[in-house]
Amino acid sequence: MNKFRVLLVVLFGTIFLSSCIFKGKDRGSSSTTGWAYNDPDFGGFEVQESVEQMTGPGLVLIEGGRFTMGQVSQDVFFDWNNKPRTVTVSSFYMDETEARNVDYREYLYWLRRVYTDYPEVYRRALPDTLVWRSPMGFNDPYVQYYFRHPSYNNYPVVGVSWLQANDYCLWRSDRVNEKILIDEGELKPDPDQKNQNNFNTEAYLAGQYEGVVNQLRESLNPNQTERRTTFEDGILLPNYRLPTEAEWEFAAYALRGNTYEERIY
Repeated sequence: MNKFRVLLVVLFGTIFLSSCIFKGKDRGSSSTTGWAYNDPDFGGFEVQESVEQMTGPGLVLIEGGRFTMGQVSQDVFFDWNNKPRTVTVSSFYMDETEARNVDYREYLYWLRRVYTDYPEVYRRALPDTLVWRSPMGFNDPYVQYYFRHPSYNNYPVVGVSWLQANDYCLWRSDRVNEKILIDEGELKPDPDQKNQNNFNTEAYLAGQYEGVVNQLRESLNPNQTERRTTFEDGILLPNYRLPTEAEWEFAAYALRGNTYEERIY
């Protein structure tokens, strides 16, 4: 009886696996309805081939893996507030260097140029240069010169809060995706964007932002001839964000050789 149960389970697993493989063979039509993809005669539902994500400006790929996160040396104070544990991190992209002063000044320039009716948006994004002041040292020249002087263009920006950094990430996401659409020939550069009427990735995908259109994509929908780019086309990048604690620590270790053919060990 036990042998029969084992045989039945193995047989069921084989049939299930075979059905999955069979479904994956025909990529030109739906395995659910049988309707053809990318065919106007069948409604024109578009399915793009799987493509690798484009690497954004200034980013490098951090190959995922597994590592011991937390305090791995002796806890001489016996705090036990950072216990070591094994953590698996998926592959992700990270900036090759810290955000520079010139990068953040570009962000501030854009805010001041676009939000002319809302100057508080610009003021709210200004970094706190007073972080340089210290009772134990004379750092006052840095308060005035570090962020603005061109000699420090490529130095890391300081005095930026967590909220300001998140706003910067969202702004960068929109500017990168806007440049992608310009390079694709869908939009033209629009330096006259003002206040709320500026390119936003989510607003564009939802059809709430027009922009200066150059040439839209050909649509396979029989009810229309052109369409906007959608996220399903695979050319727009996901939103930039701050790394998690695990991602930051894993990247700092610069571990290599703990994956093989994209399998994490």
